Amino acid sequence: MVRGGIFLIAALLAAPSLAVAETMSFGDAVAMLAKGCGTEITSYCRGVNLDSTRLKECLSRNQDVTSPTCKSTYLQAVDAINKRIAARVTVANACTREIVKLCHGSTKETSKSVPCLMTAQGVSRNCTQAMVDAGYR
Repeated sequence: MVRGGIFLIAALLAAPSLAVAETMSFGDAVAMLAKGCGTEITSYCRGVNLDSTRLKECLSRNQDVTSPTCKSTYLQAVDAINKRIAARVTVANACTREIVKLCHGSTKETSKSVPCLMTAQGVSRNCTQAMVDAGYR
């Protein structure tokens, strides 16, 4: 149950809200959260719907018994997830020319152009770096 809940947490943290220089994957962030806070989540948050808001509220309510490791890990995991999300948003800005000229796509639908961007010739260094930061390459 905890393992499934941790993966649910990652999906929900990623959905609402990524940045520069090698971001951490969503899976790695969730694994870090499971390792650092698994005991607290199991002990104090049992039965809590494991989305980002409720998990944060549960851990905050129980902060007097939450380990310093969990507090630190939680903040690092959320930060890593937010950086990955920001990096994915950055791809549209960094790759505008490539999306339109090389892939004949629209920046409003950047995700549809990602396969083309990964194989296209003449992609700029900034676009390539944005793709790496976003975890596409």
